[in-house]
Amino acid sequence: MTRQRLVLATRNHKKLAELRRILEPVVDVDVLGLDDLPPFDEAPETGATFAENALSKARDAATATGLPAIADDSGLAVEALNGMPGVLSARWSGRHGDDVANLELLLGQLLDIPDERRGAAFVCAAAFVLPGGAEHVLEAKMSGTIVREASGAGGFGYDPIFVPDGHSVTTAELAPEAKDAISHRGKAFRALVPVIPAALGH
Repeated sequence: MTRQRLVLATRNHKKLAELRRILEPVVDVDVLGLDDLPPFDEAPETGATFAENALSKARDAATATGLPAIADDSGLAVEALNGMPGVLSARWSGRHGDDVANLELLLGQLLDIPDERRGAAFVCAAAFVLPGGAEHVLEAKMSGTIVREASGAGGFGYDPIFVPDGHSVTTAELAPEAKDAISHRGKAFRALVPVIPAALGH
């Protein structure tokens, strides 16, 4: 019997590896990324919230591929910037996915902010959509602090400047499994784990 396939609506290979680490040991599925499937027109992210964007991406992927789809939208909410960059995190510098430019711009904006006001949280909404069927969306967050200099080569995005509460190193310095255990995306993806087998009829 062939294993059920799911698609994660992303071309980010690190994000795909993260979901596979969380999901495949506990749910009998193969997780595919968008690069594993024929291309389709992907709608731009125009939602005002993480949940809206995650659901939109999952719906598009489920409709285009005919497979159950998972998508997430996540970003960094900085207290001193009134919760920004938020849903604009991936394109904060004006170029989508330019991690270095986004990170440098954010550090510049926080240059004069004292340490006690550098609180922030990574927020993630994860959506699971069956083609023409049920939809689920869950949110999770990881609170911490923005440091003044990037450190660490792991992770992606703003990981090198974010120290989670209760830790002394950035999320880019944590081992992948240690990051999964506390991360916003890890929490949101794990919250979907009980939903998926029931939705698939396992």
